[in-house]
Amino acid sequence: MKQIVIATIFWAGFLSIAGAQSSKSEWVTVKSANLKCWECKERLERYLIVENKANMESGMIQWKFNLLQGEVKIQYWPDRVNPDEIRTAFANAGFDADDVKAEEDSYKKLPPICKRAADGGGPQKGGKPCHIPPNN
Repeated sequence: MKQIVIATIFWAGFLSIAGAQSSKSEWVTVKSANLKCWECKERLERYLIVENKANMESGMIQWKFNLLQGEVKIQYWPDRVNPDEIRTAFANAGFDADDVKAEEDSYKKLPPICKRAADGGGPQKGGKPCHIPPNN
């Protein structure tokens, strides 16, 4: 009888551990028309760190920037956050996210280089490429 009880407890524990780990992380790629420079990357990254802890239950695991393409690949836990919430976070920081436009007040606060090309932002012709981090 003891062996059955121990086996039952062991099996229940195993199932609860397996169930807790069944949620797999996913990736989403977000394109932004005004994310082309190092300064923009740092500004968005600071915002995402705070937003991830405060409102997304730490649902974003990591992100990888490609400034030449103006995109960010984000790994996230789908049971904590979804791609629409991630796009909304971008917009709230002042950056376009796929078809979601930046929140206007946040966009106005961005430095000129972080604005859309149509508004005179982004890499400037004849200037130093802005996707390369500055030397400190």
